[in-house]
Amino acid sequence: MTRERELRRGLAPENDVGRDIAQGGFEPCLLTLLRLSVGRHSNTDLTRGWFPRALARTGHLVRAAELAYTISDELKQGTELLALVQAAAGAGDLGGAQALAESIPLRQVRDQALVALVPAWARAGERDRAVALAERIRYPHNWGWAWALLAKAVADSGDIDEALRFAARADDVVSSYAADGTEQVLALLVEVAVAGGDHDRAAALADRVEDITRSRDSTRWSEPRPLAVVLAREALAGDLDRLDALLRTPPGPGVGAGGTVCGWALGEAAEQDMVVPEGDVDVVVPERDLDQAAVRPFPSGSPLDAWDMACVLDAVVHSADQDVVLALADRAETVLETGDGRDHDILLRSLTLLLARHGQVERAMALAGRLDADLSVARQADIVGELARSGDTGGAEALAHTINDRKAQDRALVEVVRELARGGDPGRAEALVHSIGDRWAQGEALVAVVRETARHGDHARAEALTRSIAHRATRARALAALGELSEPSHARRLAAQAVRVAGDWDPVLPVLERIVPRSLAVVADRTMS
Repeated sequence: MTRERELRRGLAPENDVGRDIAQGGFEPCLLTLLRLSVGRHSNTDLTRGWFPRALARTGHLVRAAELAYTISDELKQGTELLALVQAAAGAGDLGGAQALAESIPLRQVRDQALVALVPAWARAGERDRAVALAERIRYPHNWGWAWALLAKAVADSGDIDEALRFAARADDVVSSYAADGTEQVLALLVEVAVAGGDHDRAAALADRVEDITRSRDSTRWSEPRPLAVVLAREALAGDLDRLDALLRTPPGPGVGAGGTVCGWALGEAAEQDMVVPEGDVDVVVPERDLDQAAVRPFPSGSPLDAWDMACVLDAVVHSADQDVVLALADRAETVLETGDGRDHDILLRSLTLLLARHGQVERAMALAGRLDADLSVARQADIVGELARSGDTGGAEALAHTINDRKAQDRALVEVVRELARGGDPGRAEALVHSIGDRWAQGEALVAVVRETARHGDHARAEALTRSIAHRATRARALAALGELSEPSHARRLAAQAVRVAGDWDPVLPVLERIVPRSLAVVADRTMS
């Protein structure tokens, strides 16, 4: 999507419009330049999404709220106001966030906003205020969440005794009121129990999560179900008993002839990013035997499905030891070979990336090879990127050159360039850029090289590299990235140059949020006046 959007913006001008702005001694009025480049009738909806949240993060919460209150749909308006409360709280403006939360017209959304502020006040050291706010939550189905989030925040601060007291209160609430989301609260309480060293309590809570999941058809949406969170934590601790128990059930239908995974109908879900369960799941894995148990075929009626299994793999990909990885990979392949086919594309992606991250490249490539040709080369590019992120950039580069589709190979090489640059070798990264055939992909790779070259102190070289980027919008992004790493006056010159090169403000607005926070208010005033 980025490629197509930036190709439409066209090539950067040959005379390097805006380069004069960067000349020493000239201090452009960046806000004036923004006013000139921002049209009064923008095609971008500034009332929701990233832009008003950025306003909230940069001290313009009132302006952001004004934009949100122009939304006529009451539910959409409430959802946007809730996001602004969370953005302002994340930026440290807890007073403003609470004032906005209390002004939300819809009572349920107002309740959700107050729930979100409970742990924020606790993390800020205002525990009494957090408790008082939790006591004000209106609806019983939100009480458990408020006390559980408070317990987790207090546990993270190191006060385990107080955290366990809040956790007990949360448990009392969810035990008294049957409500949707109970299993999510219990999964969070598992983390608090583990932090307190009460592993028996954690196991009992995990059993209740499993029981609730078995008893209802949970709505997944984009979040991992709590059972997947529990399984990921147990896997990192070397305990696969619960996972195996869920797999040891009557067989479901096979997938394809011979149990292969060919012929899947891969749709939009294949492009989704997996969601990693929140919380500290980085647990030391004990030395124990993780030989694969006798796992029977995956059933279509099990509470554990391919999506959940993918979430487990994503949660452990960076933390698990090799024996845990191999044990989970074997079980994931069982799911792929014997399940009902739903969400198999997502599980295959997670499995191949897990294997690549831990050096099992041949096995990952063999799984990718079972897909149709177009999908197979795209998955191979993903594997190259994950191998590079694991630190084996040499192996990743060699593997990228074996991909027989040029576009997929270019995408794989971009990932290798990024990791070489991040790893402190911008020279080698720059050299590899020349082996990329597509001009836009070359520029995309150079954005990372520019950033890391500047980070290592060679700003002159970084600026020279930006001028070699062919496409207008990509060059503007590189200039913006360079501006983030420059001293303030030079950063403003680079940002002004980026605005001139792009011919518009939107490619550089994210960096302007950091170097010139007032710029967002300028854009809002100009477009909404």
